Amino acid sequence: MAMTQVQVSEKFKTLVVPLTPAVKNLFSTAPEVTFRGKRHLVIPHQPTEAYMLRQMGFDVPAPILTHYDWASGEPFDVQKKTCAMLTSNPRAYVLNGLGTGKTKTALWSWDYLNKCGLAGKLLVIAPLSTINFTWIKEAFATVPHHKIVSLHHYSKAGRLKRLNSDANIYVINHDGIKVIYDEIMAKVNKGEITALVLDELAVYRNGQSARTKLTRKLSHQCRIVWGMTGSPIPTSPTDAWAQASIVTPNTVPKYFGRFRDELMIKINQFKWVPKNDAVERAFDALQPSVRYTLDDILELPEAVERFMPIDMGKDQARIYKALVDQCHAAVQNHEITAANAGAVMMKLLQVATGWVYTSEGKTVGLDNKKRIDALLDTINDTDSKVLVFVPFKHALQGISEALTADGIEHACVSGDTSERKRSEIFHLFQNTTKYKVIAAHPQCLAHGVTLTAASTIIWFAPVTSLEIYEQANARIRRVGQKQKQLYLHFQSTPVEKRIYQLLQAHQSVQNKLLELFEEASE
Repeated sequence: MAMTQVQVSEKFKTLVVPLTPAVKNLFSTAPEVTFRGKRHLVIPHQPTEAYMLRQMGFDVPAPILTHYDWASGEPFDVQKKTCAMLTSNPRAYVLNGLGTGKTKTALWSWDYLNKCGLAGKLLVIAPLSTINFTWIKEAFATVPHHKIVSLHHYSKAGRLKRLNSDANIYVINHDGIKVIYDEIMAKVNKGEITALVLDELAVYRNGQSARTKLTRKLSHQCRIVWGMTGSPIPTSPTDAWAQASIVTPNTVPKYFGRFRDELMIKINQFKWVPKNDAVERAFDALQPSVRYTLDDILELPEAVERFMPIDMGKDQARIYKALVDQCHAAVQNHEITAANAGAVMMKLLQVATGWVYTSEGKTVGLDNKKRIDALLDTINDTDSKVLVFVPFKHALQGISEALTADGIEHACVSGDTSERKRSEIFHLFQNTTKYKVIAAHPQCLAHGVTLTAASTIIWFAPVTSLEIYEQANARIRRVGQKQKQLYLHFQSTPVEKRIYQLLQAHQSVQNKLLELFEEASE
């Protein structure tokens, strides 16, 4: 059905709408004007009015597009379109891919509605790995006029103290919600918290899990609920049911069994397979939504490089500091030389990565859960294939175990992998749907291999060889690549950050090792 056009006055923030009996009945106090010889009503261009007019068949642009200063930011066109959808729908989905700026769109959208008096305080439920370095950091940069606090704390008392602060935005991890659920629900029922953002919504794909049930109850009491994930159906089309039951319960049947029967065919007692239109029907349940990828952001270069700070665990930090102190003494005594600097640097990087070799040749795992969680969250947030580069073989094994535990189909490639096996893995990864991830020592993929089925590379830790770094990155930046590429660099220490800076500047890290030790020990 064709939509009736309206005129927008940016200066006066109003709409000039053709007068009809239905419009006059709904906006009875709106002033009348004559425009182009016909009678019109002048109606405020606000989200509520825009929504009602759209329901009546009028083509009304989202008010945020003309009446918001973007908190002095500069959004991409994709981000504007996403914000337009969110501010027009109190319950909606952002299914945009990794690296498209979902966090900013949620913050801008909520800020606009808050200024319009349509949204109270905001609660964000997000992966633990993204609380500080994504949400807290982004909020400071995007909406600095609002106070944001993390509700992640080692004690319940600490969480409650932060919940009862004068903040406007609260961020908590998915499993942390159960610790102070009653207190959060009390603020929701009082109308203090009215907006809820669920980051990485697909973690709720199990409709019977405790966190899904709690979040479902919470979301049903909130006026605004936005779910965000770049990979909404990671294991099966039926993953959509639990997510929709939280965000838009009216788009799915009340019971999972009926939804499964609509999308799947039962082969035997234990096996169900999707019907031909199962994926489309799953996405129909996740509406209204937007779904953009990096390729849709015309303002970005073909290759995007980003750096992800990650906290170390307590044991990691303690051991790392002890090593840095030893380095300081060794530098002062000229015990670290060009000849042995590489071996000492490897030990620092091993600690930062989370697995270290002992003098007996054994591997000891440290408390690197935050780095592992960041890896899993990042992989789960993209529909595309991923290369994970790990510079230590012993760390590669631990990462493989984490990927297996999370149900991520992957293959590992190290110096122990035979040429025949490597060829088989590369062929399947590049030419079939098998393997979402290849986790590899970068030296094993440094030359000649084309893996353009992937568009994302994650550096779990840096390498100190410029040649290996550049050649490994070139595995996806080759003829045949049809997508924009995203390069993510995990870092927990100043040394890792400095190594990445040298690699980005195309400088030899090996020639700067002594300087790195001097910087690390300052």
